[in-house]
Formats: sequence, structure tokens, C-alpha cells
Amino acid sequence: MRDKRELKERRRQRIRKKISGTNERPRLSVFRSLNHIYAQIVDDTTGRTLVSASTLDKEFKEVKVNKSNIEFAKKVGAMIAEKALNIGIQKVVFDRAGYRYHGCIKALADAAREKGLQF
Repeated sequence: MRDKRELKERRRQRIRKKISGTNERPRLSVFRSLNHIYAQIVDDTTGRTLVSASTLDKEFKEVKVNKSNIEFAKKVGAMIAEKALNIGIQKVVFDRAGYRYHGCIKALADAAREKGLQF
């Protein structure tokens, strides 16, 4: 029987085979750990991270609770959208990195869409 990590890795490979960030439409990549959630916008043609946001940023320093819940995912989604719009990025490709599209991942994506990112 396959374990969860192997199944997630297979989903991630299947997704990354189909999507890639370009200069006109970079990739919004999401990573979720047990304690934090991270999002970054990547241009795969040059291999550069253009914008990043996570629960490790200074806005969340004073909070001492687990920061991987839906509430913080919404804040990170809004923060990444604001930073992207400030540098002129409006359209992105969403890379859920093998995570199922529900819970924190969905909350982050919905918050980014509400702030003006298109994907």
C-alpha cells in the first residue's frame, strides 16, 4: 500500500508536468507545513522567485499560535496578491503542489482572487 507522501508526490509531479510559470503568467506555488503556510510567485523561465509571503513574515511575529489554519491562509493569500499587484503581476497559474484543493489551500486561493489576482 502506498503511503500519503508517495501519493502526494505523484499528484505534485502530475500537476507540475502540466503547468509552468512564464514571464507573462508566473506560477503561484503553495507549501503547507504543520505550523505554517507559504506562498510564492515564481517565473520558471528564469528560475526566480518574484514575490513571497508566509506566516513567518513580520506581520505574524506577535501571534504565538499554530499558523497553518484557514484564518492565516486567507491572510497570506491577501498578502501575496497585494505584493503581486504592486509589482504589476495580475495573472498567475495556481500550483497547489499536490495538496487537495480544500481547506487552507482553497482559502489562500480564494483570498488571492478577492484581492485581484486572476487564475
